[in-house]
Amino acid sequence: MIDIQNINGYGIQDPGFALLREVAQKYCPEELQAERQTVLPDETLNLTELETAFNALLAGGSGYGELLYIGDVDAHTSSLPKDDGFGIGIPETQKLRDLHYEEADTLNSEQIKRDFPVLNQKVNGHDLVWLDNGATTQKPNQVIDKISDYHRGAHTLAARATDAYEEAREKVQRFINAATSEEIIFVRGTTEGINLVAQTYGRQFITPGDDVIVSELDHHANIVPWQRVAQEKGATLRAIPTDQNGDLILSEFERIITPRTRFVSVGHVNNTFGTINDVQRIIEIAHAHNIPVLIDGAQSIAHTPVDVQALGADFFVFSGHKIYGPNGIGVVYGRKEFLDKMQPWQGGGNMIKDVTIERTEYNVPPARFEAGTPNVADAIGLGAALDYVSHLGIRNIEHHEHQLTEYAREQLAQIPGLTLIGNPKNRVSVVSFVLDGIPVPEVGTLLDKEGIWVMR
Repeated sequence: MIDIQNINGYGIQDPGFALLREVAQKYCPEELQAERQTVLPDETLNLTELETAFNALLAGGSGYGELLYIGDVDAHTSSLPKDDGFGIGIPETQKLRDLHYEEADTLNSEQIKRDFPVLNQKVNGHDLVWLDNGATTQKPNQVIDKISDYHRGAHTLAARATDAYEEAREKVQRFINAATSEEIIFVRGTTEGINLVAQTYGRQFITPGDDVIVSELDHHANIVPWQRVAQEKGATLRAIPTDQNGDLILSEFERIITPRTRFVSVGHVNNTFGTINDVQRIIEIAHAHNIPVLIDGAQSIAHTPVDVQALGADFFVFSGHKIYGPNGIGVVYGRKEFLDKMQPWQGGGNMIKDVTIERTEYNVPPARFEAGTPNVADAIGLGAALDYVSHLGIRNIEHHEHQLTEYAREQLAQIPGLTLIGNPKNRVSVVSFVLDGIPVPEVGTLLDKEGIWVMR
């Protein structure tokens, strides 16, 4: 139920209320219409958009994600207040915060399950339950079909491959709100993306005696590349420490910054505790010292809205297979002012503009960083995956996962001998636990016998 009396600070003529008025007009019980009109008075109504959303809901989509106050407000022109700590520091509207979610989830879970063919099978006589999305997500039919269509029509599509590839780049740009598609580089995944930045910007601008900062919560894919560059350049690798709950201690981050700190690279979300790092605050602190920041978004991209411009990130990387897309495709977002001054990492293919025996003139970004034959099919698949998530609504997914996570923690906490690991202030849908007297690998094996796949 939506408590309209609790939506404070907005006049009843606010454009974001348009669809609420339509809902009230058409679906409010007759005996409550008089009371309703004192809050949401009648206007000339056009129910086409509303009914389209409801039909989408009945067909298995989100419906909810089509409401104006969810995603259609222009962040640059809106008068809505900015984020005050809800979620992960990405712009959020007060209207969304004040909605009361007392009804069931808006996502049609059963319909969504049918989109994933891998779930239509049994393991050890049980229906497969896939709970290892932190490692990799499965692909829906919509993604599989797009990739299959490309391969079946390879000869026909050959002439249009560049257009399809660039269209996928534009979808990524819109999904993370980059300023231009020229800031989107296709790579094989998050690991290659971090290595690209380390081997280009890092090797170019880090010198002996400099510092690079990562965090104790980071995946090794965000540690090893910077470790190697630091060793090669004679620099020092430092790490932001964590507290006992699994949160980064940002006061320590400020303490370890020195005049020789040249780069900060941290994860958006931790894959063990589900910790949502306050990356916006980290970026603000780093930028106050003129230090560029890379955000590893592998564990956040599928679970919460990402707006790289609002975050102020200089680089943002993620993998397609973490967001229902193919393996072997990923993204590096880099602010144009950085990409323009970075030298290429690999040579050959479309990264060159002109080449002779004596010299090579490099292409402009992003082509400068995409050596070799482009992975057109998987780029198309990634674009289809982003379309799929956008159709469901990333905020709907975020809300649904939050409910599941809290339910799982409540139920697991009641099991004797089970200990939940980590209790960060803000988290995504990750639940870690240990069982007394049972090694972690054995727990995974026992669950596998029941058709349940978890990270172990």
